[in-house]
Amino acid sequence: MSHHQSGEDVVDLAVVGAGINGLAIARDAAARGLRVVVVDRADAGSGTSATSSRLIHGGLKYLERYDFTLVHESVRERHLLFRNAPHLVRDYPMLIPFYAGNSRPGPLLRLGVAVFDAMAAGRGRGRGRGVSNRRIAMRWPHLEQKGLRGGVLFNDAQVPWAERLCIELLLDARHLGARILTHTTVTGLLRSGDRVTGIRTRENRSGHEREIRAHLTVNAAGPWIDRVLDGQIVSKRLNGGTKGSHLIVDPFPGAPSTCIFFEAAADRRPIFVFPWEGRYMLGSTDLTYEGDLDEVVTDQSEIDYLLAETNRIFPGAGLTPDDVVYTVAGVRPLPYAADVTDNAKISRGHTVLDHGPAHPGLLSIIGGKLTTHRALAEDVTDAALKALGRAPRRCTTRTRPLPGADTSDYAAFREEFVHGSPLSAAQRGRLLDIYGVRARRVLALAEEDPALLDVVDEESGAVAAEVVLAVNEEGAATLGDILLRRTLIGLGSDMGRGAAPRCARIAAPHLGWDEHRIQEEIAAYDEELRPFRPRSLRTPAAPESQERSML
Repeated sequence: MSHHQSGEDVVDLAVVGAGINGLAIARDAAARGLRVVVVDRADAGSGTSATSSRLIHGGLKYLERYDFTLVHESVRERHLLFRNAPHLVRDYPMLIPFYAGNSRPGPLLRLGVAVFDAMAAGRGRGRGRGVSNRRIAMRWPHLEQKGLRGGVLFNDAQVPWAERLCIELLLDARHLGARILTHTTVTGLLRSGDRVTGIRTRENRSGHEREIRAHLTVNAAGPWIDRVLDGQIVSKRLNGGTKGSHLIVDPFPGAPSTCIFFEAAADRRPIFVFPWEGRYMLGSTDLTYEGDLDEVVTDQSEIDYLLAETNRIFPGAGLTPDDVVYTVAGVRPLPYAADVTDNAKISRGHTVLDHGPAHPGLLSIIGGKLTTHRALAEDVTDAALKALGRAPRRCTTRTRPLPGADTSDYAAFREEFVHGSPLSAAQRGRLLDIYGVRARRVLALAEEDPALLDVVDEESGAVAAEVVLAVNEEGAATLGDILLRRTLIGLGSDMGRGAAPRCARIAAPHLGWDEHRIQEEIAAYDEELRPFRPRSLRTPAAPESQERSML
């Protein structure tokens, strides 16, 4: 979605980073009348935002650290997401079993859930309850029984497609007047004396350079915040993010119907095994990471750890590395803390750091998480208005629905769409879960050109109109943007490699790609997939001749 115009830009806010926090900041600030531009060297939501556990935590685990403020904030934000994005967020019950020898005994867990339910009164998703061994054996018969001392069934939430949450923030921010420049690298900060006055940028493909002058620059680059500052201003280290890895596997013998949240035997870290879009996600790790932030890959030791713990809690699973469809690894944007021996104790809250008076005109955002992105954005815009010397303006994002939920009655819309769409039941459900009310746009494109109802990916049932929508209305600029973060075809069993040639050719006339560029995009997409360690890269994608014949 990179787009450059001649002349010099002058904006109120230049935001570095189009992850979920940067996009949420742009949306909130634009809604309050500020002129905003967001710049990211890759695609929107393509970094840490796409590597989370996809859970909308109410904040139960933060009670262990007595972080009641974060619990209250998480409960509130979970409640708002259910209201403002009902197509993207769903209820997600999880069983927390406890075993003899666990560091967190059953009575303590039951007490924690009771305290949480009291704090979430009026905003909860149903009260947690204790579960006996007998009940566990009936509902989760394949769970390890040896040493089992009961459990707690806790009600939380999930956003299966975190990528789409980012895209909807992008769409709304853009609708409110913000500009989003993706695939554009920030090469430096503009300075006037000690004051930061904007950013220098370079468009990745064309090499076009420009300066964007801003009354205030917001460094929202997640784990890359120190890199943005490096060599530009003097600052202490801000980011101390930890690496989290997940494994994606197919259903396995004894796989549960709900999330299981249990204590690992190896290091006593709480980890998950949970259903996710027809597969299972195992995770996550929480490791100190000092490596290259652009080369974050799940290590074999992490694969072995997560498989061993899953096989232990589900003795009949028999999972091996060959069962891993792909892996997902990212670095959490946590505050730097020296000499920490337990990464779980690092705060999951956020801080808005004003670099003034040493370097006025610059804010850096430390921390932040998927659940509380909207609250972070509200705090940042409040701080920005203060730094700009502007009068406070009321935040509207608490009540503003995301574009896919922009209807007075989402349940009624869903019912109407199900009965009025020409697609299969599975396709209708998929479009609603990904696009919400914007599923109408997919059908509208197909009405103009019936060929756009052709299926481009058999596994997901995605249709050609979704590719056109991704390019023309959702800012996709590369094949990876289309497959991984718009249509989500790339999160299937072969990570979209079979569908890639056809999708590239559908996108080509809309993006001005010739045959050479199409082949470049297909090759670049394979490279983008390599950090996922996908099983599909061990087998060839569908032959090009077959893909051509399908057009």
